[in-house]
Amino acid sequence: MERLKGLILSGGRGTRLRPITHTSAKQLVPVANRPVLFYGIEAMAHAGIDEVGIIIAPETGDEIRAAAGDGSSFGVRITYIVQDEPAGLAHAVLTAEPFLGADPFVMYLGDNLLQGGIDDLVTAFRANAPDALILLTPVPDPEHYGVAELDGERVVALAEKPAAPRTNLALVGVYMFTALIHDAARAIEPSARGELEITDAIQHLVDGGRRVEPHVVKGWWKDTGRLEDMLEANRLVLDTIGARVEGELVDSQCDGRVII
Repeated sequence: MERLKGLILSGGRGTRLRPITHTSAKQLVPVANRPVLFYGIEAMAHAGIDEVGIIIAPETGDEIRAAAGDGSSFGVRITYIVQDEPAGLAHAVLTAEPFLGADPFVMYLGDNLLQGGIDDLVTAFRANAPDALILLTPVPDPEHYGVAELDGERVVALAEKPAAPRTNLALVGVYMFTALIHDAARAIEPSARGELEITDAIQHLVDGGRRVEPHVVKGWWKDTGRLEDMLEANRLVLDTIGARVEGELVDSQCDGRVII
């Protein structure tokens, strides 16, 4: 398979995280002292993806550029792509088409946190070479998410926030696509909320007989767009940190998970 690129969506208004996001982009809200966006960039770098496009909004773009820079501190090259209006995830894909070209890519929502990164996903995508691969996780409240219906190892139907979900498998904010997604995004109409939904674009691939594979997440996943999830993400990340003394303790001792 040709080289994979990365696309991180970092536009969005962050309305659900107000008042925190009155003064800062939601992707820069810290989790365990680091902007949530950085975890996504690192997941890409760890999976061997070195060309990353970041979709930014006109209002918060400068702040995101200042924080992430050219990507060299993460071992990647970052290209910033301005999306003039939040017109949906499929619209974001079309906005990034000049950067993505004909290359397959990983799309990652910049306010998501995924335990264990995306290495497994990239491996499965390279090995099976489907037309698209979507990350899913069982949730207690699927009506709040995009939901997928499976038939064995294939995705057969998708619905965005359905009133009566047919499964409990929610789409996690990470997707892998071939360049076929661009034509699919051009073929769909805006949804009732006026956005080009990525679920509709993926459904278009399914309806066209393309192979869309599911990948169910084993670890935890958090969409940090809601306050309670942001707090939970902090707890989960802090749980992975062990004590570390990189200095010298003189006449003192240190207990618990403290980093010096």
